[in-house]
Amino acid sequence: MFVRISNTPRDYAWGSTTAIAGLLGTTPSGAPEAELWLGAHPGSPARILDSTETDGAADLAHWAQTAGKLPYLLKVLAAAHPLSLQAHPSAEQARAGFERENAQGLAPDSPERNYKDPFHKPEMIFALSDPFDALCGFREPADSRAALEQLAGDAPAVAAFAATLEGEPSGALRRATEWLLGGAPEVADVVDAVVAAAQEADGVDADTVRMLAAAFPGDPGIVLALLLNRVALRPGDALYLPAGNIHAYLRGLGIELMAASDNVLRGGLTPKRIDVPELVRILDFAPFAVTPMVPERPAPGVEQFVPDIPDFRLTRIEVGGDVPSASVELSDTAIVLCTAGDVELEGATEALRLERGEAAVVTVDERRLSVVGGAGTLFLAAANR
Repeated sequence: MFVRISNTPRDYAWGSTTAIAGLLGTTPSGAPEAELWLGAHPGSPARILDSTETDGAADLAHWAQTAGKLPYLLKVLAAAHPLSLQAHPSAEQARAGFERENAQGLAPDSPERNYKDPFHKPEMIFALSDPFDALCGFREPADSRAALEQLAGDAPAVAAFAATLEGEPSGALRRATEWLLGGAPEVADVVDAVVAAAQEADGVDADTVRMLAAAFPGDPGIVLALLLNRVALRPGDALYLPAGNIHAYLRGLGIELMAASDNVLRGGLTPKRIDVPELVRILDFAPFAVTPMVPERPAPGVEQFVPDIPDFRLTRIEVGGDVPSASVELSDTAIVLCTAGDVELEGATEALRLERGEAAVVTVDERRLSVVGGAGTLFLAAANR
């Protein structure tokens, strides 16, 4: 069956006031609109537009209790300002951490909790804006040393910090991260010197520092960001962020798909609690070069972005012109969002018309989702089975 759903964007302060409305053709609220959640997550479950189709369930959180758990959460994300540096645990780390904090007697809503549930939270971002800017994973320490020296190498505090990045890469990055987030008074000297130098400098690193300093003045995450890869995604690029990957979205509009978990460990650029020992324990400090995901193209008009986890995969379907129709197999319940045009959908038992900005749940009994008419763009989230 097809079940139409909708939701109200989350008004986090970093959100854009226009981007989500501009994409979906809705009326801006006037407040920041940061994330539109389309899923069963209890934090903001999607509304069911006709509850008679779901035995009276008014949202996906309640319907999922009988229709089955959705292991993923689909979002439209619009960042006008940088988000916090953060990382997510593996499934094993999440399960152990959740059990450990339960044994300690921490309440579910305790601010001392790192683990709200026993699940991992990998995620994927598909860029819609040009560019979509992000920080993702650690880069080679030699590159970070060069960036620091070019920006503020004549400042003694910065030179001393840059010197700590010598040696085995993962170990050097771990030590530097612990020191920056550890609260030593000398950290402020490094941050101040880097920020001051960036005001008069050119280049991507200086731009990163100026952007973060404007949003989070004095935060050690400003310097930590120089240890990370700065990534500029173009429309159609997708980035996968596995467990242990430290990252932050800086600005842009995209489709985000993640496992349905609340487990976040922060690493700076935030007034919220940072558990440095636990963050360092779950981080992957191995440097790497960031490359967008390579999509599978099983049929004309269909792109699939398939990570190495069972929780989710993202499919982009575009029809019109030389591609009048397209279809994908369904192995589980899916959520589909139309971001452009209007299209006619068919399953095994029902049909549905979706226009720009509209979304629906497609239950597994439809077996196949076919776009049989119209012209437009769809994003389909489903488990990766």
